[in-house]
Amino acid sequence: MNESPEKEVHETNSNAGYEKSDVNVGKVILYGAVIALIVIVSVIGLWQFFTAEKERLVYDVVLKIESAKLRDLRARETEELNSYAVLDERKGTYRIPIERAMKLMAEEAYREKAEGN
Repeated sequence: MNESPEKEVHETNSNAGYEKSDVNVGKVILYGAVIALIVIVSVIGLWQFFTAEKERLVYDVVLKIESAKLRDLRARETEELNSYAVLDERKGTYRIPIERAMKLMAEEAYREKAEGN
C-alpha cells in the first residue's frame, strides 16, 4: 500500500480515451492562411477569365468588321425596303417604300374605324 490515491487517479485518467494534448495553433493558422490564399487566387483568376471572355464576346458581336457579303445583303435589303418597283404588272402588284406603305395602312385603318362609328 505504498501507492498513494493520487497515482491511482492519474493512471485511471491516462486510459480515459480522449486527447490529452492541445491543438497546434500554428498549424491551424497556417492551413487557414493557405486555404484563404487558394480561395483568393481562384476568385481573382476566375474574375480575370470572365472579364477576358466578356471582352472577346463584345468584340466578336459588336466591334468585329463585317463581311462584304453581309454589307451587300444589307444594302440590297435597304434598297428593296425604300424603293418603288413593278413586281407583276398584269396582277397589279407593285412595291412601294415601307414608310409609305405604313402610312397608307394607318390611313386606311383610320378611315375604316371612322366609318364604323
